[in-house]
Amino acid sequence: MKILVTGFDPFGGEKINPALEAVKGLADTIKGAEIKKLEIPTVFNKSAEVVQKAIEEFQPDYVLNIGQAGGRYEISPERVAINVDDARIADNEGNQPIDAPIKEDGDAAYFTQLPVKAMVTAIKNAGIPGAVSNTAGTFVCNHIMYQVQYMIHTNFPKIKGGFIHVPYIPEQVVNKPGQPAMSLSDMTNGLTAAIEAVVEFDGKEDLKQVGGAIH
Repeated sequence: MKILVTGFDPFGGEKINPALEAVKGLADTIKGAEIKKLEIPTVFNKSAEVVQKAIEEFQPDYVLNIGQAGGRYEISPERVAINVDDARIADNEGNQPIDAPIKEDGDAAYFTQLPVKAMVTAIKNAGIPGAVSNTAGTFVCNHIMYQVQYMIHTNFPKIKGGFIHVPYIPEQVVNKPGQPAMSLSDMTNGLTAAIEAVVEFDGKEDLKQVGGAIH
């Protein structure tokens, strides 16, 4: 099995993106699966071009994109991506689409093929906070999750894809009072546990357990 794992470069004035640093810390093999690690730009459309090229070259069985969600407490696998770019801030090349469809011919939304509840259970069993998320936002994180799903539905039907958000790391919140943070080692360990669940549940149904939210 081959898994492509991507992490975004820093954005929004930050000097570091914990998503990328956590991905760099992953082992090259996890539970027998070959892990290909890739840095991608926090840029609308260009991020998808980089990922598509990597898919064509690496031919992975799974694509797992990792991004930063400052303000979250948990490592959070995403359930769904929606067909809209609505950028509160500009991306790293100054693009700031508002209410723009990602793909004119795409579905309104795509659900992940990953076992998000099993992934959350594995993250928690590793002693790290985890939770299913039902919104990937409307910035480049949702954009790349949607783009990968669009690729799967149009060109790569044998691939499975999904997205995980991670919190800030401590050095990012020194001047952000009240914001939660997680150590980089815990992030890498949590992502490792999530990937182990992906491998374990390959070809199986996800766990049937509570993972929803009231709001």
